[in-house]
Amino acid sequence: MKKNSFRTRRLIFGIIVITSFLFLFFIFVFAERDIVNDATDEITNEQKYAIYPVELPEELDFAGEKVPLDYFDVKESLDMELLINVYWQSHTMLLIKRANRYFPEIKSILEKNGIPEDLVFIPVAESDLTNAVSPRQAVGFWQFVSATAREHGLEVNHEVDERYHIGKSTQAACRFLKESYQRYGSWTMAAASYNMGRAGLDEQIERQKINYYYDLLLNEETGRYIYRLLALKLILSDPEKYGFHIEPEDLYVQIPVYEVTIDGSVEDFANFASKYNINYKVLKIFNPWLRDNKLVNARGKTYYIDIPRDGIRTAELTD
Repeated sequence: MKKNSFRTRRLIFGIIVITSFLFLFFIFVFAERDIVNDATDEITNEQKYAIYPVELPEELDFAGEKVPLDYFDVKESLDMELLINVYWQSHTMLLIKRANRYFPEIKSILEKNGIPEDLVFIPVAESDLTNAVSPRQAVGFWQFVSATAREHGLEVNHEVDERYHIGKSTQAACRFLKESYQRYGSWTMAAASYNMGRAGLDEQIERQKINYYYDLLLNEETGRYIYRLLALKLILSDPEKYGFHIEPEDLYVQIPVYEVTIDGSVEDFANFASKYNINYKVLKIFNPWLRDNKLVNARGKTYYIDIPRDGIRTAELTD
């Protein structure tokens, strides 16, 4: 009886030892597997997404005027704007797409007026190349307030607002920029005055006894403004260098239109649009400067309305 009891205890002890060993073995195996999986996940995540500093150019100019990148504050300000615009990927991707559609027309008008090409980045910074309306009621690609728009030849009323007309508002911006260049002798300062206004900039020049943008202490918006233009210039001029890989078919292309001349009234633009095989929405997309559903035109002024080519809304568009 005692012998059987001893054998039973030995058997139980053996089972406990074996079970304990197997338990410890499986804990070790699963722990090792988790460590390997964690390491693999970490490597995979690093491969999927990584953040790096943006390389700054050794030399840079704005409208032919040298940017003093040897100044630490200038270098860091440019670095900040580059980082913001490079890593705000969705926003910058849209700017690249829109620029392909709108830059040709804007650059052509700048060139005809003797304005350096780099100033094409002003409407990008001002409105993201959209007909935006600011809290201060600045309107359109070039963000004119109504008084400044009228001063520079734009019609602004409840039926017609040429701040929404890309060509005419660009022409008005050229007038403003040329006036500023004549005043300050610098396209950099002319661009700063576009953002701040000449009165505000003149006040700071008088106060600080300096007429050089990179030496002026300005409000935050204007103090960042030129650096934002420079960052946009760098990225939009060479998107791939900054990680934006866009195929030509992904860009927004210019849409062919023809002009219809009117020098009288239009009672209903919905009916007017139907005569050209388009609808009211499409008419307003191409002519956002028409602000009502009718046009009285009491003075008999001549207007040119853009009409898209037949079938262009569903066509395969390419440059």
